[in-house]
Amino acid sequence: MTTSMARKTALAAWIGSALEYYDFFIYGTAAALVFNKVFFPAADPATGTLLALATFGVGYLARPLGAFVLGHVGDRFGRKKVLVFTLLLMGVATFAVGCLPTYDTAGVLAPVALVVLRLLQGLSASGEQAGANSMSLEHAPEHRRAYFTSFTLSGTQAGQILATAIFLPVAALPQEDLLSWGWRVPFWCSAVVVVVGLVIRRKIDETAEFKRAKVAKLPVATLFRTHWADVLRVVLAATIASVSTIFTVYALSYAVNTIGLERTPMLWVGVLANVVALAAIPALAGLSDRIGRKPVFLAGCGACAVLIFPYLWSISIGAYALVFALGILLFGVAYSAINGIWPSLYGEMFSTEVRLSGMAIGTQIGFAIAGLAPSVVAAIGSAREDWLGVATFTAAVCALSAVAIATGRETFKRPTAELGRTTRESPVSSTGSVRTA
Repeated sequence: MTTSMARKTALAAWIGSALEYYDFFIYGTAAALVFNKVFFPAADPATGTLLALATFGVGYLARPLGAFVLGHVGDRFGRKKVLVFTLLLMGVATFAVGCLPTYDTAGVLAPVALVVLRLLQGLSASGEQAGANSMSLEHAPEHRRAYFTSFTLSGTQAGQILATAIFLPVAALPQEDLLSWGWRVPFWCSAVVVVVGLVIRRKIDETAEFKRAKVAKLPVATLFRTHWADVLRVVLAATIASVSTIFTVYALSYAVNTIGLERTPMLWVGVLANVVALAAIPALAGLSDRIGRKPVFLAGCGACAVLIFPYLWSISIGAYALVFALGILLFGVAYSAINGIWPSLYGEMFSTEVRLSGMAIGTQIGFAIAGLAPSVVAAIGSAREDWLGVATFTAAVCALSAVAIATGRETFKRPTAELGRTTRESPVSSTGSVRTA
């Protein structure tokens, strides 16, 4: 595979992922800042916040189901079909959120409609990263797979930057304007996301690896017969995404709603951490192409487990300088060691015939658990002094992910055509038939 084609695919994955996850993360920001007042005003403030964060987690619950469906489509009919469909679904669902009536206008129908649209967002996200990662990995030069696949995740960080940045002027609006129309603007901007994303994604070609692969009639059945242990390993490892959801959703809500810190500085913590991550992710991925996936990933797990304690403590005492410094170190650097590596680390566990299914199902089940983390820790830590329990929970998740990867195999030197196979396996599946380009 030529380097120029790898760069083109990585750029397309970066832009598409940024656009897709802009949609997904503006929901999280809105859930932390306004949904408790707009859709759940009948509840007391603490319960309203808990309910709003729970709707954020609902999107993650839909992702495992979507992973089974879109994984099958991607391995059976092509990665490109999945990438175009996910972008359309995400854009339409997100735009519709911005058009919803509030609880005061429509009563209980308003939060019900919100949950339905969040489910559709989750279905879309379930195939997005697995499709983009599979395509980037299969186009990449064998000695730089982590570097090129990492652009999907740096695109995700760019989406978070856009999602947070667009809320900066919105959050600065007077409270009445914010709750009446201001919060809707970021959701309406998804119309632009759809148009730009479709133009980019329609120009992407399928990979040569995919065209040469043997198509399985039921890729998911083949996956669980030949790679069930790797699926389980990815599920456990992917729960590390709890660090992201706790940082971007819970910590923001805790700072603003519980401690009483200003919205704008806390939003800037996320923006600056993600700016640092844009550079850190490809750099750390490139490091793993030289020294291996496991050392970099495990170092990231350990650093996140340690840094979450002083970060939440700094919020609890309202020390803005410490919040900024520790937030950037935690999410911009330490978590980037995980984000930069997992697209190649997980993808290299599976053969081409089941790669998209394996990555989608494994990550989305793990991410579904991570998506519920803000709700779980909100129940744990509903008061100013409860940050220690939340930090301990987060560190335990980091340890679980580290164990899952530490007990796996190292794959960074293995040829792409041999990924996901034992030395005794033939590259031709007994259940497959030749795929025609």
